[in-house]
Amino acid sequence: MKKLNIGMIGYGGIGRVHVMPSGPSPFLRGRPAGTVTVAALAPPRPETAERAAAEIGCAVWTADYRELLARDDLDLVDICVPNHQHEAIIVAAAQAGKHIYCEKPLAMDVAEGQRIVAAVAKSGVKSQMTFNFRFFPAIIRAKQLVEAGFLGRIFSFRGRYYRSSYIDPNKPLSWRLRKDISGGGALFDLGSHVLDTLYYLLGDFGAVQATLETLIKERPVASGATETGPVDVDDLALMHLRLADGTLGLVEISRMGTGVTNDLQFEIYGDQGAIRFRSEDPSWLEVYDVRDADHPLGGMRGFRKLETVQRYEGAKSPDWSMTPNFVRTHAECQYQFLKAIAEDRPASPTLADGLKVQEVMAAAERSSAESRWVTLGEVRTGR
Repeated sequence: MKKLNIGMIGYGGIGRVHVMPSGPSPFLRGRPAGTVTVAALAPPRPETAERAAAEIGCAVWTADYRELLARDDLDLVDICVPNHQHEAIIVAAAQAGKHIYCEKPLAMDVAEGQRIVAAVAKSGVKSQMTFNFRFFPAIIRAKQLVEAGFLGRIFSFRGRYYRSSYIDPNKPLSWRLRKDISGGGALFDLGSHVLDTLYYLLGDFGAVQATLETLIKERPVASGATETGPVDVDDLALMHLRLADGTLGLVEISRMGTGVTNDLQFEIYGDQGAIRFRSEDPSWLEVYDVRDADHPLGGMRGFRKLETVQRYEGAKSPDWSMTPNFVRTHAECQYQFLKAIAEDRPASPTLADGLKVQEVMAAAERSSAESRWVTLGEVRTGR
């Protein structure tokens, strides 16, 4: 892989996660040190820019992302800013000829997402969404099984992503709890991940019926403050969905899952088999094969656990037998994008995939507001 220089735009909690794999990324694949470098950093606030640069050993820093985009020594930008800033930065990066790696969700709404995708397509730069859950080996294996027809005719599916990150009513307001900055709540924050996972495995969605609920409607405006302010995004989203082919499923999303740390799950049921996965037990994909009834030793039906562990093709370290984790999925997602740039091939998941997820979330919001099924065609065309 040729040497690639990254410009980081934003450096909050998820920005740190993005930076973590950058240093060891060549090591994971047996590449020379220095193959990938965070060469410039642009946090949003001047008072944090220099400190953040020192933290990661980056010699170039600025609080103005435009200065970063003007540099000719950067190959790509990694965008880790609040959602309302995505469009301006992505469009500017595309116009500057920088490849684009962007955190989810893509945009604040469908129209904004459409403009982003069009601008990137016009520029010809490569782009990729950070849908890192696709890069658990178990989910890669699930994709193989689905594409091979292991499940037969798919009857139904279920997805779930729960965290307990907002159960404390004294947790103060932040940008993730403001619709004008985040675009949405649990639906955007967590739902984008589980919806993309199901889209990756099963294909396009067709229609949505959803209920969104804000469970804690007022929170302190700052840590320790007595003054409170309104929460105008959802804490909980319950969704019925139909795929484009009519297959029916359920999706549950919550940041109020008491006792749950960070748990994405899915189940897919077909007439020949079933698969299920839970991110809190990430080394295994559970499968059920109807054909096991014909085993020569007699009936062998039952869910079995496939040992997927850390089987990343071509990886040198960590050893394949070690349990995969959240940061390692980010490393693989990032590596595949860097490899696509180096080899001049299409990247995946694309910003267009991010727009597909944006459409589902928009349909869910409209469905909850209007108490009806909403087709993706309605939100896609703005009807």
